[in-house]
Amino acid sequence: MGAAGDTTDSPAGLRRRFARRFLGLDDDGVSTPLVLLSGAIAAAVLSPLLWLLLRASEVPLAEAQSLVSTSGDVFANSLTLVVVVTTASVLLGVPLAVLTVQTDLPFRRFWTVVIALPLVIPSYVGAFAYVSAFGPDGELADALAPLGVRIPEVYGLGGTALVLTLFVYPYVFLTARAALLSFDETQLEAARTLNVDYFAAFRRVILPQILPAVTAGALLVALYALSDFGTPTIMQYDVFTRMIYVELNSFGDGRNNATLLSLQLLTVTAVVVALESRIGSGEDSGYGAASSSSVLISLGRFRWVAMLLPALVSTFTLALPVGILTMWFVRAEALEYDVGGRAFEAGFALNSVYVAALAAAVTLALAIPVAYYSGRSRSTFAWLTERATYLGYAMPGVVLALALVFFSSNQLAEWFGPAAARAVYQSLPLLVFAYVVRFLPQAVGATRSSVLGVDPSLLGAARVLGEPPRRVFRRVTLPLIAPGVLAGAALVFLTTMKELDTTLILHPTGFTTLVTYIWRVQEGGYYGRAALPALVLVVVSGLSMIPLLVQGRDQ
Repeated sequence: MGAAGDTTDSPAGLRRRFARRFLGLDDDGVSTPLVLLSGAIAAAVLSPLLWLLLRASEVPLAEAQSLVSTSGDVFANSLTLVVVVTTASVLLGVPLAVLTVQTDLPFRRFWTVVIALPLVIPSYVGAFAYVSAFGPDGELADALAPLGVRIPEVYGLGGTALVLTLFVYPYVFLTARAALLSFDETQLEAARTLNVDYFAAFRRVILPQILPAVTAGALLVALYALSDFGTPTIMQYDVFTRMIYVELNSFGDGRNNATLLSLQLLTVTAVVVALESRIGSGEDSGYGAASSSSVLISLGRFRWVAMLLPALVSTFTLALPVGILTMWFVRAEALEYDVGGRAFEAGFALNSVYVAALAAAVTLALAIPVAYYSGRSRSTFAWLTERATYLGYAMPGVVLALALVFFSSNQLAEWFGPAAARAVYQSLPLLVFAYVVRFLPQAVGATRSSVLGVDPSLLGAARVLGEPPRRVFRRVTLPLIAPGVLAGAALVFLTTMKELDTTLILHPTGFTTLVTYIWRVQEGGYYGRAALPALVLVVVSGLSMIPLLVQGRDQ
């Protein structure tokens, strides 16, 4: 018999058993190096929050109280914008989902794709397209002026809410459509046998079933509206993100104010994320039935009239902004404006592709161990590690950038001296790290889904044949999860191409990308000069709709 401390029922033995269960070391395929690596990645993702809290702790209490007491208008503006955009997106997205799933709307598959396509247009591109069309001296405003038609003010809450709604409502449309496709139609048929009309049946039978999906989409919209920086800035509407950027670039106590505003924004965001997690986990939803797109409602002679809704929406979300950009592009002066002494160059697009590819590669390398660990283990630590990666996605880009500015310009200088701070501040590695923190959940989610789909018996068979765990992963697991891994990498690449606020604040001096060029010319009021890079960005972003197109073939 061994020493008392080595027995299974001794305190030391119980602690070891608890630790192994907490870490998941008893699960097949989970090793100590994998656990340590996953934990280190999660800690790196959480570090920006630590830097932000450290920065906030240095702000004098009186100054913090003063700013909180005077930021009520910004809070009210942000909350109003979120409520308006979320409500409008639900009122637009749900009817469009019903039309494309449960009715005999002509060309349903075509409209499904077209209705979802606004997601490929960055909202800030849509914003300056609308300003250049409807703003003072805008193209459409000038064209309608001789007819005595006056266009309402495009700036402020109205313009900001309109643009955001037009380019983010697909979040609600897609989630509602997915729920309707999986809805058990026999429930509706049972209600109809009781002589209940469709609208009453929808309210009493369908809506309760799809409500969790609709709510999840609505909360995604709310999170986007809360964290968006470009659209409120272009539309001159003071919300948290815009004021943080203004304070960050001001003198005096600007960084202190930006830090405190960031904490307020993070608090509101945390409430939204917690609400999303709680509602999104509901089990009483329309999911689970076999996917179906059979017609439940015959529109009769109103079939063609019903097409006016998706046609009108696509006009304002696709035809108008793309038309405005194309019109500016064909004009001779579209490439004349200089930024930093240089006109638009193909190298700006290459810079965007390069940094996006680099971010995708690094994110992929870090996502695989986290996804494999969380997919192969049911331990508490595996769950915590995976959830920690989602913090950066929930953190608005301007807040993340502010935290990294503090780390690179202040904390590193204090630890290693000014030379180290200068080497890291506004460097390409720091920018890539910010992208990784922001978009790691996209790669983790796609990869983890593939890991969960791997048959454990295949791995067990390989282990029985004497293959070591690393070779099993390389020769069996990796080829099986490759589609999910590549999908996650592609999603990170495309999202990085469009990222605005993080890129603006952290990009290296002289490193101009499509996004930074677009933003600089729109700040100078030269909207036409942004036409070519914006069109390139829209085309590249459109690649993200390929999975939807492929899925649509089966529906």
